[in-house]
Amino acid sequence: MITALRGVSLSVPERGIVALLGGNGAGKTTTLKAISGLLRAEQGTCSATRILYQDNPIDTADPWTLVSRGLVQVLEGRRCFVHLSVEDNLRLGAFPTGARRADVERDLERIYTIFPRLRDKRKALTGYASGGEQQMVAIGRALMARPTLVLLDEPSMGLAPKVVEEIFDIIAELNETTGTSFLLAEQNAAIALRYAKYGYALENGRVVAQGSVDELSELDVLHRAYLGGEITRQRLRSRYASLG
Repeated sequence: MITALRGVSLSVPERGIVALLGGNGAGKTTTLKAISGLLRAEQGTCSATRILYQDNPIDTADPWTLVSRGLVQVLEGRRCFVHLSVEDNLRLGAFPTGARRADVERDLERIYTIFPRLRDKRKALTGYASGGEQQMVAIGRALMARPTLVLLDEPSMGLAPKVVEEIFDIIAELNETTGTSFLLAEQNAAIALRYAKYGYALENGRVVAQGSVDELSELDVLHRAYLGGEITRQRLRSRYASLG
């Protein structure tokens, strides 16, 4: 048995955006799947764990139950159904909620307003969509469940910088206009900390640093554990400034 996480403690405030930072194998995906209940689908287990959502324990809750309660995960790599149309992928997101047809149609229109590019592609097979469009489908599918908390796993993976910025701008707008909270698992610390209000850094399954964006940029432990000892504070700040 492999222990992937040890003593990880974090919180996402209501209407908050929180970054979960770390390199490959740090434990970001495992953390998200432990919260969403998907870890058990991979024969993983959580011991001595207390996970609360809206002040209620969800340690043993089934993933589909959590979706119906407003907690949704967008998996790493998009995981769209490539042989279904864009619109069919989006409609699947509403299935666990049991929403009425009229409500589903209204929510679809809302998604097309958020992601105008998907309206033009709605009848096309998702497999023919670009990586950025597939990420929009994956996020839109999650939003069809009317979530209060979205767990986003590596939303920037494999996307061009311009598309990444577009995706994160939409996340920030959704947070501002709808109050949806986001927990962003990201290797790209610069982009994540540009949009998040608070962050945690993982290394080898442990939280090695946490704090506001300004606090994290001042922590040597973050530079060593996540960004590497050769990257200085000056260079880190330059990276933030280049994105500003």
